[in-house]
Amino acid sequence: MGLKQATAITAILVSPLAAADARDWEGEAELGVLKTTGNTEETNVNGRLGLIHEVTKWRNSGDFRSVYSEAEDETTAERYRAELETNYKFDEHQYLFLRGGYEDDRFSGYDFQSSATTGYGNRFLNWNDRTFLDLSAGLGYRFNKLEEPDEDGNREEEEAIARLAAQFDYGLSETSLFRQKLSSEIGLDENNVITESETSIQASIVGNLSMKVAYRVKHVSDAPPDSDDTDTETSISVLYGF
Repeated sequence: MGLKQATAITAILVSPLAAADARDWEGEAELGVLKTTGNTEETNVNGRLGLIHEVTKWRNSGDFRSVYSEAEDETTAERYRAELETNYKFDEHQYLFLRGGYEDDRFSGYDFQSSATTGYGNRFLNWNDRTFLDLSAGLGYRFNKLEEPDEDGNREEEEAIARLAAQFDYGLSETSLFRQKLSSEIGLDENNVITESETSIQASIVGNLSMKVAYRVKHVSDAPPDSDDTDTETSISVLYGF
């Protein structure tokens, strides 16, 4: 299975997103910039666009991220990521999800990583739009391409996966929000496990503007040679809601 097949599977899984009325979408644009001069010259930029559309039976979301870091005129981090998901809601709590994800990280040892999954989710806590707990589990397929061939001369990794995920949102006040996201994609053939965690707090500044502090961790149990198995990222950024 090649890139075209992986792209086709992802497109099929997330196709219900296209049916959503664009006028009903809500979202937030995020931008964080840090530049230092003097003993160390460094520039860090992280951007994100989050979209969500929800009606009686459907909940659709898209998340697009980029990270760039440069120190002493050399690029030290460059990553682009996209996630699309659609949920068909059986009732206020239970739903079926279809999800596609793609990541291009220049320093990960991978040319790209992609996955497509489907499964069952349940919103166990649903106090309001700002406080809830989502738990989901499903099965799918992973297709990755390595920058360099492995010891067997292969550059492609493909296998069936199981996905477990959770998201907890808690409204600390009318103007502040705590969010914890956790996911794990478990390879059923090669047993490679990719686990990600994101902890964040955001608070309104004025109008539609908010400040956000986030800490992200990604762990790959069987990382490519010469690549770290754990990446961490701490960011401070400004959000604009629309």
